[in-house]
Amino acid sequence: MKINKIDLLLIKSHFDKLSVTLVVLLSVILSSNTFPQENNFVTVNGKEIITPDGKPILLKGINLGNWLNPEGYMFRFENVSSFRLIDNTIKELVGTDEANKFWKSFRDNYITKDDIHFIKVSGLNHIRLPFNFKLFLVEDHPDIWLDEGFKRLDDVIKWCKEENLYVVLDLHAAPGGQTGDNIDDSWSYPFLFEDQQAQQTTIALWKKLAERYKGETIIIGYDLLNEPIPHYLENKEELNQLLEPLYKKITSAIREVDSNHIIFIGGAQWNTNFKMFGKPFDNKLVYTFHKYWMPPVQEQIQDYVDFSHKYNVPMWLGESGENEFAWIDSFRVLLESNNIGWCFWPYKKMDSDRGIVQFEKTKEWEEIIKYAETPKNNFEEIRNAKPEKTVIKKALSDLIENIKFKSCSVNEGYLKALGIK
Repeated sequence: MKINKIDLLLIKSHFDKLSVTLVVLLSVILSSNTFPQENNFVTVNGKEIITPDGKPILLKGINLGNWLNPEGYMFRFENVSSFRLIDNTIKELVGTDEANKFWKSFRDNYITKDDIHFIKVSGLNHIRLPFNFKLFLVEDHPDIWLDEGFKRLDDVIKWCKEENLYVVLDLHAAPGGQTGDNIDDSWSYPFLFEDQQAQQTTIALWKKLAERYKGETIIIGYDLLNEPIPHYLENKEELNQLLEPLYKKITSAIREVDSNHIIFIGGAQWNTNFKMFGKPFDNKLVYTFHKYWMPPVQEQIQDYVDFSHKYNVPMWLGESGENEFAWIDSFRVLLESNNIGWCFWPYKKMDSDRGIVQFEKTKEWEEIIKYAETPKNNFEEIRNAKPEKTVIKKALSDLIENIKFKSCSVNEGYLKALGIK
């Protein structure tokens, strides 16, 4: 078949139009928020954490502890130490319906847009957000998802975007429990590492979170498990060998939907032991350790510095604090001299200067503490130990008012110890 000159010109015209169309379409796709570009996200380069403009950032932050995973000591309780025990206490005092109203008001007011604004203007550049899996799904029916946790994360992420304050999401209490102690609100043993259903639920939760937030550039990344495997377990060495394989499973599921965000990997024995870790298994890992109540000297962090150098990966202190101002200042300076970012614990506490802000403990709340700590072996003893209804009502309502940012007082010494305003 012969093709004349006119046919060739027509063919060329069609190809030119097709090329223009493809260029325009590609331009639209690349500029669309539906397909976020990797360089919009915080990432890693060797031992550095890198901002979207390509510059290293030293993370300086604070943990929003006690908001989405309440802990007993933050309420000045001792034996009533985990969220479920606190919740049981509130339900004994006022019943299920009123307890649910209390917790809603608590979450509405403990951390608000005002708190996030204050953290930003104080000079910090990120928060770590601990949360309990029970806000996202029903423990006894893990196929039933809840809106509460997602709503709370959506809110704080929105506020942080408005303030340009980075976020690290932290699974503080995982299905089955990764510690088996009060901090993970579990049942006295880290069943997560031996229970396949708990692992599947944990993986499903992280995958759902990653799918939801894969395009959120204000999120630095995902801290997969807080302080796994306590030091006092006789079989801790056996459990330690299960930690990295579980991290790999969770990371694999996340990477099916989200290749943008950093994965934070914490060591065993309360995030102190890295000996079970091999070569990094993902190209966006940051390793995180926690250190409390030790001399703030180089020897205490040298193992983590050596690990960072050995594998050419960033290191981040995800928690520390609960100490005197001078200690916090010394430890912070030590970390910064080793180019280690930090996130101290916590932001807000009751009647304590060991946080950025504090709120009042009332005389009525002292009655709640007394009730919570009184041994009660039967329903009669529960009834007999209760304070008067007027005292209970005032204690709970005053707590909700006192936790609001406008009611809190700022601990200037703590801010100074963090090296900020």
